[in-house]
Amino acid sequence: MHAPTRHTPRAVRNPRATTAALILLLAPVLPGAAAADCPAPPADERMALDELRAGAVDEDQPVVAEGTVSGVFHGEDALGGFYLQDDATDPPTGLFVYAPDHADTDLAPGDRVQVHARFGRHHGRPQLSQVQALERCRRGEPPQAVTLRLPEDADRLEALEDVRVRFDQTLTVTANRELARYGSLDLAAGGRLRHPGQTGAFGDPDAGDGDADRRIVLDDGSYRARPDPVPYLDDHGTRRVGSRVGGLTGILTHAFDAHRVHPVDPPQWEDGERPDPPPEPGDDTLRIATANLENDFVTLGERGAQDPAERERQTAKLDAQLAGLAMDVLAFVELENRPAAGRELRERVDALDERTNMRKAAHPDSGSDAIQVGLLYDRERVELLDTAADGDAVHHRPPLLGWFRSRDGGEPFGVVAVHFKAKTGCPEHGDIDRGQGCWNQRRTEQAERLAEWIARQREARPDDPPVIIAGDLNSYAAEDPLAALRAAGKQDLVATDPETIHTYVFRGRSGQLDYLLGPEALAARVVAADTWPVNADEPVFLGFDGAHPADGPWRASDHDPVWLDLRP
Repeated sequence: MHAPTRHTPRAVRNPRATTAALILLLAPVLPGAAAADCPAPPADERMALDELRAGAVDEDQPVVAEGTVSGVFHGEDALGGFYLQDDATDPPTGLFVYAPDHADTDLAPGDRVQVHARFGRHHGRPQLSQVQALERCRRGEPPQAVTLRLPEDADRLEALEDVRVRFDQTLTVTANRELARYGSLDLAAGGRLRHPGQTGAFGDPDAGDGDADRRIVLDDGSYRARPDPVPYLDDHGTRRVGSRVGGLTGILTHAFDAHRVHPVDPPQWEDGERPDPPPEPGDDTLRIATANLENDFVTLGERGAQDPAERERQTAKLDAQLAGLAMDVLAFVELENRPAAGRELRERVDALDERTNMRKAAHPDSGSDAIQVGLLYDRERVELLDTAADGDAVHHRPPLLGWFRSRDGGEPFGVVAVHFKAKTGCPEHGDIDRGQGCWNQRRTEQAERLAEWIARQREARPDDPPVIIAGDLNSYAAEDPLAALRAAGKQDLVATDPETIHTYVFRGRSGQLDYLLGPEALAARVVAADTWPVNADEPVFLGFDGAHPADGPWRASDHDPVWLDLRP
């Protein structure tokens, strides 16, 4: 059974069309010699490729066209045909020939062929179909690929549709969400694309914010859905955002609202290795980490796992991620808001490593939302002094603050687990999307309230101890909530350059939503810090509920965890 397709190219049907059997005429090719040129067709049917593309004939009209084969895409679930190219025009002209009945023909790039078929359009794209005769007139070399560079040549793409091209540059995978679904990857020139909220280039994210000229889609010579096997995977069975490919050569076309390339040569991947876990923290430091658990629900059939098999995979992935973090204090978000979920998480983490003896900090108020935030800590490494929660109405997931001190001595410090309002579920009016996602006003109010509440909590304790804000703020680095926290004296304890860090990928744009923030005085005590990019760059099909779930921490969540090592 064939896999379902998006819109597989097909013939333009005409009930009046001839029912004669298709005829394949292949001129003999003598060794070391080329066959004769194509025979002269009827003058009223011969059409140049550029005339066909320009709409010089009506749809379903019989025509005879000649050209050089630039790419062949026969085979099960492939495009079902080949591309012709005419280099006599400037720029060259290309056209697709839908010929599934000729899949066993030994056509190759460089063949000069004459096609007797009918002209038509498939989803707006010009093509030849209902091939009645196909004659190879001679063999030769494939057409020279037109050299392109993005973004400089973005305005040339439309004129070069269905032409063989080569990108004389390195392109970077900026999105892989459609890889298992349709066999395609989004590529970008100049490195992965950044979310405008990360760089301060605010605007409608759907409008492109100036990056459209940098993008091209790498397709797989097919428009089938759910390709098997999934193309373009590396030796680890993945293809990460950030992977790079050089010298991409293929047929440029336009389909599904994007310019895309069907390669005629296997793409040459340059990198994209998976990251190792963070180095073990030293005996004289404490590791503070935050992780979005992406709907860690013990209740099946809700937001998380739908059945026991999925739940087993989900917990195995999350546990592998948390084991790799080797944290002493963990601020987590997106745990089901049920006591049973908290107990299970503590027990799972406690069993990960003989070194840990994890306990869950008591949450005075976990709110009424379906998910909660919380703190886990290793009681053999740190001592929990006290907890507090902010039940202000602005927080639908009340932040939890824990006061800690190293068992080896040192100054006390606080860690507050937070999860600000998401950008989804936009209202029809009020706190709508004005360039920073909907609910931005709410998140900014949450940030201002959090800073004020932390200040009061610090004042109530001896020595005014510093506090680390840890969690998913659902705000990019240049957006208003982060600006409010910076104005309150909080700085990113992990990122030195907001234009290079990321913990999340949204519609092909990378940015930071997860943070460890603190005062400048605390930054001097941080001896190491980073993200562990095990999730956001991995394709979704590797997740616990994906088409091909992978072992290990890969795609345990949609957010990457963040960690730092603190000198007590």
